[in-house]
Amino acid sequence: MCGIVGLFLKDKALEPQLGSMLSQMLISLSDRGPDSAGIAIYGAPSRNEAKITIQSAKPERDFRGLEAELAKAIATPVTIAVKSTHAVVRTTPAKIDEAREAIQALRPDIRIMGAGDVVEIYKEVGLPEAVVDRFDVRSMTGTHGIGHTRMATESAVTTMGAHPFSTGADQCLVHNGSLSNHNNVRRELIREGMTFETENDTEVAAAYLSSQMAHGKNLGEALEGTLSDLDGFFTFVVGTKNGFGVVRDPIACKPAVMAETDQYVAFGSEYRALTKLPGIDNARVWEPEPATVYFWEH
Repeated sequence: MCGIVGLFLKDKALEPQLGSMLSQMLISLSDRGPDSAGIAIYGAPSRNEAKITIQSAKPERDFRGLEAELAKAIATPVTIAVKSTHAVVRTTPAKIDEAREAIQALRPDIRIMGAGDVVEIYKEVGLPEAVVDRFDVRSMTGTHGIGHTRMATESAVTTMGAHPFSTGADQCLVHNGSLSNHNNVRRELIREGMTFETENDTEVAAAYLSSQMAHGKNLGEALEGTLSDLDGFFTFVVGTKNGFGVVRDPIACKPAVMAETDQYVAFGSEYRALTKLPGIDNARVWEPEPATVYFWEH
């Protein structure tokens, strides 16, 4: 009974409020998932900068001195901004893959939450409000974002088991439901060269989409593929660098509602997640159809 939310802004005037709006949406669904919570925020792009969000169970130990060590290892300037158990590493786009490898070599206990030109991902064990406060999400700005509050059913309650899952640059996914063929799909993706951090079925769904887009499909086409290649009950909300997508399985037993105005497109597991959005009284509100892909891009 997890809770998921998504918000795609059309109106640039709302971008300073993205973190606040998305936080309120997620907190309203706290009772749908008491175990862990997470949010992905897509900020403004920079031509000369890429980001890696990292996490450590022992941040005082693992983050101390990492900035200088990492800059030396990749021979490129690096900045690191620490937020509680997470930190955002910034360097040049050309060095992002090298920086990921160097982080793992220098600090084997650090986990990569996500990487890309614009995305930052924050997730931890606990209720949404605690996670939002811990990482000061309300103050964050951006163009779109997704969030999740989890009720674990098939895997352990851990930071790495929390959503969103990111398996590609500027890509991430949140999920309500359960996949029945995730082990078979995982094996196929491993043969393609994908790697996995957890046994969570949602990570498999994220990796599936990353694989499809790596083969040249756009987000909408990749989401179409889930309807034939993934078995089970699912509602996926997905973020990419420029886009936001939603798909439900053909039975669509997991609750979902969407709203669209001239200013935004919003998704929530329940309507109460949308009630505080500006102009919601005049929005077009609907339940997304089963086996139907919805996606928007900037």
